[in-house]
Amino acid sequence: MVPVTLNIWQQGKDGNMKNSKNVIVLTGAGQLGMAIARRMGYGNKIFVADWKIENAQAISKTLTEAGFDVVPFKVDISSRESVQSLIKAARKEGEIAIFINAAGVSPSQASIEQILKVDLYGTSLLLEEFGKVIKYGGTAVVISSQSGYRMPALTADEDRLLATTPTEQLLQLELLKPENIKDTLHAYQMAKRANGKRVMAEAVKWGERGARVNAISPGIIITPLALDEINGPRGDFYRNMFAKSPAGRPGIADEVANVAELLLSNAGAFITGSDFLIDGGATASYFYGPLQPENR
Repeated sequence: MVPVTLNIWQQGKDGNMKNSKNVIVLTGAGQLGMAIARRMGYGNKIFVADWKIENAQAISKTLTEAGFDVVPFKVDISSRESVQSLIKAARKEGEIAIFINAAGVSPSQASIEQILKVDLYGTSLLLEEFGKVIKYGGTAVVISSQSGYRMPALTADEDRLLATTPTEQLLQLELLKPENIKDTLHAYQMAKRANGKRVMAEAVKWGERGARVNAISPGIIITPLALDEINGPRGDFYRNMFAKSPAGRPGIADEVANVAELLLSNAGAFITGSDFLIDGGATASYFYGPLQPENR
């Protein structure tokens, strides 16, 4: 698969032609995002953005030492002003050709309100703002989660509301009000269900710019955060999940990057508005195998 690496030549104020690279923007400075950026980054300018600048700097250092052209950037994806500042900085370097959103918080990291603000509202905000500026032929992936598949089905009307409600009105929906959210896991599941629906709806808008957007929903992928979870109080739950899945193991970041590379490259030119479940069959086992809840 061949990443998008075509450079654009623009005329400067002095009349001379200058080289302007395509730009990749990664939000969420973690192992998953870095694995994807490495696949697509050759010949492009990469912005690595995170709400903790030290995380962005650490990933940027690793990529820079591997020969990539990288800029660390601080961003709060739940702030429209902050996201717009990131986009403005990136566009000074060239056209945004690839967007990767791997940002988010987990049920054990944050409150119900934080999860909905970052994982649900934040993702919607990113899709909206990057959808305004993504170049013709540009692509994007949103890292969601298998958790979006683990909750009972919503009604068609509820799915439509999650997909199409204007971003600034999303958190006012009845099904997202705090009294209707059981706990942080439920909030996380709702956020990830919404991610898939927003990607479907945004794919229609992005298509008007000749651009594509898809989601990836990983299961347990070995990262520093996952290792903390596996070795923490809920470790038995996670070990049981991958032990009883068809694959019998957790995944690694490069396996997610394999799919992302397809979706972000020309090899995936006919794929948009889709959500790819990559969980070693854990969700299949949850519904039809040994992981089925006893009280179902």
